[in-house]
Order: sequence, then C-alpha cells, then structure tokens
Amino acid sequence: QVHLVESGGGLVQPGGSLRLSCAASGSFFSMLYMEWYRQAPGKQRELVARFGSSGVVEYVDSVKGRFTISRDNAKNTVYLQMNSLKPEDAAVYYCHAVVQATITTIGDFWGQGTQVAVSS
Repeated sequence: QVHLVESGGGLVQPGGSLRLSCAASGSFFSMLYMEWYRQAPGKQRELVARFGSSGVVEYVDSVKGRFTISRDNAKNTVYLQMNSLKPEDAAVYYCHAVVQATITTIGDFWGQGTQVAVSS
C-alpha cells in the first residue's frame, strides 16, 4: 500500500505561482512514475504532467512553459511548480503514483487532492 500526501494548494492571483508537493510513503519496490492530474468543476480529470522513472517528463499543452514537474527520488516526492497561473488553471490537483508493488504486480494510487484557486 502506498500513501500519497499532497500539499501546497491555495489561492493565488492571476500571474502568480504555487508549488505543489506529493510525498509517497509505504512499501513498494520502486516508483515507476508520478503524475499530477487536475479536475475543475464540471470537467473531466486531466493529466497535467508526468515524471517517468527514466526522468522523461511530459506536459499537457496548456501548461507547457509555465509548469515544471520535478522529483526527489530519495524522498519519493514529486513537485509541480506552477508559474504564470491563469484562472483556467483553477482545479483540484491530484497526485497519482504507479509503483512496482511486488516483483509481479504493479499498483496505482491517488492522493486526496489539493485545491488551487486563481482569482483576483
């Protein structure tokens, strides 16, 4: 079982910045990849950024150049630095982790979500 704890959400003005953190704890062989999703009211949950085990990062087009995902392997923590925030970035942000749980099984886990509000 893997437990994900997110932090860093809040209210920010347009153009402002926030840094989200997601710390993973529990028993697993290795962290395969960690991702940030977001879900705005009335919309489907969407993938925002992914940090793969090989260090490859991916972003949804709408955040490229503004958001940066990074990972501290020693701490099993993934971060999402969000700059130049726009009102359309407002959502609940969720951390998602895919792990090699045992030699033969892969598991995926979700955090509880952290609210990001962007408003003047």
